[in-house]
Amino acid sequence: MLSGTCLCGLVSWTLFAKIDGATACNCTACRRYGVLWAYGYLDIDIKTAGPTKSYSRGAEIEFHFCECCGSMAYWLAKSANSEGKYRIAVNLRLTEPDFVANIPIDHFDGLETFSDLPRDGKCVADYWA
Repeated sequence: MLSGTCLCGLVSWTLFAKIDGATACNCTACRRYGVLWAYGYLDIDIKTAGPTKSYSRGAEIEFHFCECCGSMAYWLAKSANSEGKYRIAVNLRLTEPDFVANIPIDHFDGLETFSDLPRDGKCVADYWA
C-alpha cells in the first residue's frame, strides 16, 4: 500500500496495487504538471479523498488538483470502461521519496506518437537527484 497527500493535506490517495513502473509523459499537460503516474482503477486499486477541482482535457480524462494548494493529485477517466471501471492515475510525487525511489521510469510519448518508449534504466530517484 502506498499513499500520497497534497501540500496542504486536504487531498489524498491510497494505492493498493503493486507498482511496476512510474510513467513520465511528455504531453503538453503532464510535462507542465511535472508528474509521475501510477495507474489503477478507482475504488478498486486506488481510493481518493478530499475536495478537488478539475481540468478537463478532451473527452477522455480530467486532471484533479487540490482546490486549496493546487497540487496535482490524479487524473480520472470521464467514463467507465466496458466492465464499468474508471481508470485513474495518481501522482507519485505526492508520496515520500524513499517509498518510490526504486520504481523504474516508463517513458510515454504523449506529444507525437502516443506510444510507449523503451526503459532507459532510470528510476524515480533519478528524477529527484
